Amino acid sequence: MTSKVPFYIFVSLLVIAGIALSIFRHQSYGVPWTPGETRQVWDIEARVQFDAENKPVKASLAVPDTQTGFTLVSESSSSPGYGVSYVKTDSGRRAEWSIRQASGAETIYYKAQFLVDPQAKVAPIAPDAEITAPTFDGPTEAAAIALIERANKRSADDVTFTRELIKQLNDNDSQNAALILNKMSKVEAVYKILSFSKIESKIVGVIELEDGRRRQTIQHMNQVWDGSQWQLFNPETASQTISPNILVWDESNVSLLDLVGGQNSQVHFSMIAQEVSPQQATADKVEADGLLNLSIHSLPLEEQAMFKTIMLIPIGALIVVFLRVIIGLKTSGTFMPVLIAVAFVQTQLVTGIVGFLLIVGTGLVIRSYLSRLNLLLVARISAVIITVIMIISVFTVVAFKVGLTEGLSITFFPMIILSWTIERMSILWEEEGPKEVVLQGGGSLMTAVLVYLAMTNAYVQHLTFNFIGLQLVVLACILLLGTYTGYRLTELRRFKPLVED
Repeated sequence: MTSKVPFYIFVSLLVIAGIALSIFRHQSYGVPWTPGETRQVWDIEARVQFDAENKPVKASLAVPDTQTGFTLVSESSSSPGYGVSYVKTDSGRRAEWSIRQASGAETIYYKAQFLVDPQAKVAPIAPDAEITAPTFDGPTEAAAIALIERANKRSADDVTFTRELIKQLNDNDSQNAALILNKMSKVEAVYKILSFSKIESKIVGVIELEDGRRRQTIQHMNQVWDGSQWQLFNPETASQTISPNILVWDESNVSLLDLVGGQNSQVHFSMIAQEVSPQQATADKVEADGLLNLSIHSLPLEEQAMFKTIMLIPIGALIVVFLRVIIGLKTSGTFMPVLIAVAFVQTQLVTGIVGFLLIVGTGLVIRSYLSRLNLLLVARISAVIITVIMIISVFTVVAFKVGLTEGLSITFFPMIILSWTIERMSILWEEEGPKEVVLQGGGSLMTAVLVYLAMTNAYVQHLTFNFIGLQLVVLACILLLGTYTGYRLTELRRFKPLVED
């Protein structure tokens, strides 16, 4: 007797591989598990205004990159007459505009599109420069040392030290904090005191994402290195809860805008939020991150639409196997109901059932006449195929003439399969009688309806199209059902008298 242990190991591997591929696609590409979900995309526009001094102009604006929680999808610039390039420097990415000569009021636009992406992770750049301690005057240095000593007692590391320091700076009753803040802003005070304490930190420019917000200016916050990543702190509030809508725009710790050949420069930000489909979000993320996309979504839209239906067929096959092996339902043909269900998807259920009954019923009447001619099998099948085509053509024309436009979709029925179905039912009628024809025909129609309901379910369509790994799970289930050798549910009725006896 052959051991089934390798078989069960193989099935288990299929299930594990299918689930692993699906989880990987969800986590790496951000594909949601349920349909109807949308992804948020932010369109952010930076408007740079300045007065040119009638000489060569060079403007350099700090621009953001993909960061934790946000994926940079696209960026563009509108600057008539200016040359533009995006460069990476030691302090971060910058957009640079240049022109040989300009005068008067000038306006440059930079636009970036960010996808809200919880899967977006960026390796932080660790600080490598030596910390230069700032110098304070006598009273200010004494106040800073007092704040440092108190924060040291209430902290355990650099992050908690920063938190306690900000709490003291926001304490209105602290004379030391008041003395320091009389000479500098809170963000500058935090940065200098941290540098005085030999703690790695920097000042970053952030913007708060708010739908429909216009003419927003950059806000400055502090980032502290905790040994593995940068932690963001808002020095203006004692509460250290950072809003998830905070986007770090300028990480240079140098300047937001460098301008040569102009004066009176200003940078304002406007933003708007929009919702996109998961498919669009996935495509944007793949293109932005340069991921290897081997999914169906990498195909042209026409092929994607075709595969959207093809990927539903394994679900129909699983239902047919369950109904035949476990339930014991009889069908005319093994997987004919699946193909009929695919036709139902195109024609809609009621129209499909009516069309199926009309074609098969008319075909059986014509086939009964052909059986009297004693034709050979090949000739008889060919005649049935031509007859089915003529029936479909006549029904389609009649439906159009009487105004039933739904009847036009009857052409989606698989003609060859219908021809074989008519042939099989006709032979079954002759050999087993009309009762068996009704049983198998009714079983086929019932199976087709159940498969149609599964294929048109929004969750099934979403999962099969977006998570190809689930096909391995379906295959594993079919293999397991194929090993079932017990009684079918419909057979229990046959053996009921034995139980009563």
